[in-house]
Amino acid sequence: MSMQSGTEASVQFGAEAVHIQGVPHILLCASLFYFRIPRALWKERMEQLQAFGYNSIDVYFPWNYHETEEGSWDFSEEKDVAAFLAAAAEAGLYVVARPGPYICSEWDGGALPAYLLTKGLRLRDNDEQFLSSVAKWFDRILPLLKAHQVGEGGTVIGVQLDNELDFYDCLDPKGYISALRDMALGHGIMVPLFACAGQGGLLQASGFADNVVPTCNFYPDNREPDFEQKVLHYSERLEELGYPLLVTETNRAHYLLRRLLSCGAKLLGPYLQVSGTDFGFTNATNNWGKPLAFMTSDYDFGGMISPEGHIREEAYEGRMLGRLIAAYGAPLAQAAPGNKGTDGWVITGDQERVAGPFALRLKGGGSLLFVTNLDDRDKQVALAGPGEEAGGEAVRNTFTLKGGRSLALPYQVPLAIWGSDGCLENSTAELFMAEKANDGARLVFHTEGSGKLVLRFERPPLDIKAWNAAAVESEGTVTVTFDGREDGGCSVIAADGRELKIFITTRMKALYLNGLADGNDSFEHGEAQRYDGSIVDAACDWRLDVFEAAGGLPKQAGFEVKPLVSEDADPLESFGIYRGFAWYEADVQLTEGKAVQGLLLRQGSDVLSLYGDGQYAGTVAPGGGSAFLPLDGGLQEGKLQARVEIWGHSNFDDARLPGLRLHAMKGLKGIAAITKVHSLSSHWSLYRAADRVLRKEWIESPDCRLWPVVNFGGWLSPDHPAFEYYRKTFLASESASSWTLHFQGIQSLATVFVGGQEIGAVNPFDPYLDISDYVTAGQTVELTVFVERVLGLSSGKVFLYEGIAAKGWSISRAEEKELLTHAQWRRGAAQAVEFPVALKPGETAWLYASTMNSEVGAGWRAKVIGTGMKLTVFLEGRLVGRLWLRGGDARPVLTGGSPDSFYLPGAWFEEGKGSLAILLEAVDRKEQGCLEALQFISV
Repeated sequence: MSMQSGTEASVQFGAEAVHIQGVPHILLCASLFYFRIPRALWKERMEQLQAFGYNSIDVYFPWNYHETEEGSWDFSEEKDVAAFLAAAAEAGLYVVARPGPYICSEWDGGALPAYLLTKGLRLRDNDEQFLSSVAKWFDRILPLLKAHQVGEGGTVIGVQLDNELDFYDCLDPKGYISALRDMALGHGIMVPLFACAGQGGLLQASGFADNVVPTCNFYPDNREPDFEQKVLHYSERLEELGYPLLVTETNRAHYLLRRLLSCGAKLLGPYLQVSGTDFGFTNATNNWGKPLAFMTSDYDFGGMISPEGHIREEAYEGRMLGRLIAAYGAPLAQAAPGNKGTDGWVITGDQERVAGPFALRLKGGGSLLFVTNLDDRDKQVALAGPGEEAGGEAVRNTFTLKGGRSLALPYQVPLAIWGSDGCLENSTAELFMAEKANDGARLVFHTEGSGKLVLRFERPPLDIKAWNAAAVESEGTVTVTFDGREDGGCSVIAADGRELKIFITTRMKALYLNGLADGNDSFEHGEAQRYDGSIVDAACDWRLDVFEAAGGLPKQAGFEVKPLVSEDADPLESFGIYRGFAWYEADVQLTEGKAVQGLLLRQGSDVLSLYGDGQYAGTVAPGGGSAFLPLDGGLQEGKLQARVEIWGHSNFDDARLPGLRLHAMKGLKGIAAITKVHSLSSHWSLYRAADRVLRKEWIESPDCRLWPVVNFGGWLSPDHPAFEYYRKTFLASESASSWTLHFQGIQSLATVFVGGQEIGAVNPFDPYLDISDYVTAGQTVELTVFVERVLGLSSGKVFLYEGIAAKGWSISRAEEKELLTHAQWRRGAAQAVEFPVALKPGETAWLYASTMNSEVGAGWRAKVIGTGMKLTVFLEGRLVGRLWLRGGDARPVLTGGSPDSFYLPGAWFEEGKGSLAILLEAVDRKEQGCLEALQFISV
């Protein structure tokens, strides 16, 4: 069985091989994302990939990048998908297209438009309303993919449906994937369709929908000892279904890619070999922190090409692997793993933490034997075939396996692959390049020590010449030995008169080898590309304007857009605000004689800076939860302001924090001025239960007069886990309208009941629970908390925040356009400034400068030195980076790339000059924000 959409499909994903227009291929495929790279650099990145061994790219197409508002589509300029696909075809790169609708990719909301969050639909499921919205996206993107698929003038060879669905709780994966499949087929997609499994759930990821190929994503430790056995398991299962092993995502190290190749993978797709930048408000929040993390604007996992286009050392490993794949050609593209992966081969010698050998049977005969050193320590090893003694010939073939190396060694490989008679019997050096010629062939090997290779011919060769090596012939068998210290080789004139030339070089030289010189037998040696990391004074005329922090920018700049008005605070998406900054403003009706101790923020995401009567209370990133901020000066006028930045919607679905759910919205649900903080940790009545089944009789006003009275979580129990009911009452103040429980330091799971009614759950990541809707001012409140307590872990302390909820909200917004308008409006008031630049806690300012392009016109990497600051950086009107510098306890984990630098693309400078506008926010409550320096490094 093979996956094809027609009797003579241009692309076929069969169990034996991937065929493109009848030719079998191993696809060495790198992620290349047009939305993270300036359009002017698309071609350059493609050429770089091709030069370093890659024949394919995979690319996501982010729905919300092209539809920023419902019904408003943009495929122009930097978003010109057709131009990108045409460039790939021109470069000769195959394209694995991934249009979602969900892409993950650490992108804002996984590319699902935020307006979907307000519609009450089931995301990523067989939901009619969701699929109706997806259809509108597919109506736009699929015709572009169709026009550029193989067979219609383009190079698109496959289309992915959704992405890693097995990470998500989809109720009907088969129905959902089938619906996406039908849309794709309805739009004329003829290349194979596939669905990738992120954590090995082939069924959960694809539903095994008809005519949809399941593929695998693997992200192991590169040196995981039993990794091949895991991969072979999936290879066997997929073969049973009639599909090839396609690894659509994995780590970037070519060391690991070799291990995957040994298992018969036909697509090797290391994720993010080409790094980029999340320009604009496109970052995501995800679960890479503890548990919250913000993705940096710099999108760089250390792949072989940096965001600014620098070639890293790993690229040379990629070129070597690409050359190896090309050297063996179609026989390797149609290869299959040996029996149990090994074909009975064993490793002898120093075999501790050596994986393999794994045999990959080449089509037409012969094998590649993959052996991998999982340590950094060099080892002396040999390979023994089925039935061979551990000693004997194997010992004589001992070679050095360097630490951290994975080799593919030939065994009984027919020289007919390269147009010659005979057989490459075995070699301790790896063949990584091959060239056919009319009069024979040239084979290039690399080694890291002494060794030998053996050639076998049916008839004795006519002539043999060796240089810096020894070649001995006996009854048609030629044995070449070498010391590995310098370039060597031999020439063999076969009985038919054709010449086979063997070249042997060191591995280090092989990495940087440009090729074999035309017309002679010398190597064209190259070297690693180097880049100047010196700091250049690339900006001048620094100016600073400090402006009012608490109020909204649109109001300050005199925008005509009126603020949105609402009685209650609601998430920003409900007001049509999907990205950028927003300002919530409201009043609190203060009660005479009640001093305000602080502000209680309810359900806040992502970055919230709170002010009371203009006084800065602090900045928090509660991940959709609540937070209490003390207000040292109290509150007299009752004016509350919250500046909110949507860092990005979650690109994952994680239940540990409300803001990490895929459907989570941003902004806040309310603010209360807290007039009293009650400690409720003592004097709880306790009942020990036998199991976790909730019992009404212990929740709804039980007779608890004989229950022990203890501190919350304070019963010393022999149970593990312990299931306990805690009960307590408190009197709600007559002057309050807001009540929130805080289970500070809880390390248990707890379910809270008020008056016998279940209110919600708390856990170590989300310890706040608002109970205001279930409390009547002036009345006694019955609390019951069911706790599932793990032995030795604390249940924490319980506090009640009581106060007055703010009412009468106005909400204003500012995306790139509004921010730039405000920056321009304030520019005239800016004053000359020198570094360091300091701002008081809570202050905001615009920092301006003039810049010039680098000498080569490629722009700059700008490194920021400072503490306690957030920066939103614009170059020539484009948002190029958002940073949150270290300092303070509110800063979340920042991950995904450099947290303290940004990239200024040379392509975006105007006539070699540029203008910088940087929004500064001092976000450390206790210390002033300090921007010590910006250092510019030429790209």
